[in-house]
Amino acid sequence: MAEPRVAEFFPAEKDPLRWAADWKPSPTTSRRIGIHTSIAGGVENAAERAFRLGCNTFQIFSTSPRQWRPYSLGRSQCEAMSQLRRRYDLKPLVIHSNYLINLAGTNSGFLKKSIAAFRGEVERGLALCAEYLVLHPGSFRGGGREEGLARTAASIAEACLGMDLAAGGLTILIENTAGAEYSLGGTFEQVAELLELLRAHVPVGACIDTCHTHVAGYDIVSEGGRALTLRQLGKTVGLENVRVWHCNDAKAERGSRLDRHEHIGRGRLGLEVFRALLNDRRLKDAAFIAETPIDDPGDDLRNVEALKGVVGRRSR
Repeated sequence: MAEPRVAEFFPAEKDPLRWAADWKPSPTTSRRIGIHTSIAGGVENAAERAFRLGCNTFQIFSTSPRQWRPYSLGRSQCEAMSQLRRRYDLKPLVIHSNYLINLAGTNSGFLKKSIAAFRGEVERGLALCAEYLVLHPGSFRGGGREEGLARTAASIAEACLGMDLAAGGLTILIENTAGAEYSLGGTFEQVAELLELLRAHVPVGACIDTCHTHVAGYDIVSEGGRALTLRQLGKTVGLENVRVWHCNDAKAERGSRLDRHEHIGRGRLGLEVFRALLNDRRLKDAAFIAETPIDDPGDDLRNVEALKGVVGRRSR
């Protein structure tokens, strides 16, 4: 089995902006590969970090993911972000919505707050000229699953009233989840149902997380299981509708429903899963973005390099 190319030297600093000025990122590949990148010091800095990590796509939070108070974007920041993206050929830009948002909630006060927060996410996504906004479909605790899916769709539609996402080039992506109790999106069928409910209101697609898929019970490790899983994904969501793959190895067993991300190739999935996905011609137009932890300096770079290293390299 061919090993991925890994940079020989990894800077000691965690923040790529602090690396030596003469640092040269490794070449990009035929696939769009990136990682979730910090907006510390200004949202535009995320693009510079992504470039230094050797990415040609990236994901950010447009505000703090665990606070209701929104991040205020200045016009100059949005223009700087766009300029850097053009200079470095960074596309698509993916925004991950705030973790506090629950558009399926049964508490009216919390739901109203979530709708307002998601509207803010859409506004910032349009201001930044982002291509995708990723959303977890929410928790239906206190109600039924079908009711929860309908409420999420209605809440998204309400949050987007008066905004032309299609004209702004912004598509909302529903992410599959680990399938925890009351969590929506634990099956491809639920993701597909939500997409169907939303198509008349906003541009929509899907984001599929490899760790979530595995711990929700799908077999993507064995060759036969992976083929069956992709076939099921194609019949429900549609492979052409999966615009982004969150590339995360998993610490937990299949079917455990424990969402614990691990470094690429070091978890229960292993490198072959990512090799297969990144070399699947049906997925060539998707973006592959890691959301792996940074336990030690250089971990983000190592994970990007691991993904880039398997492109074009088949198993022996």
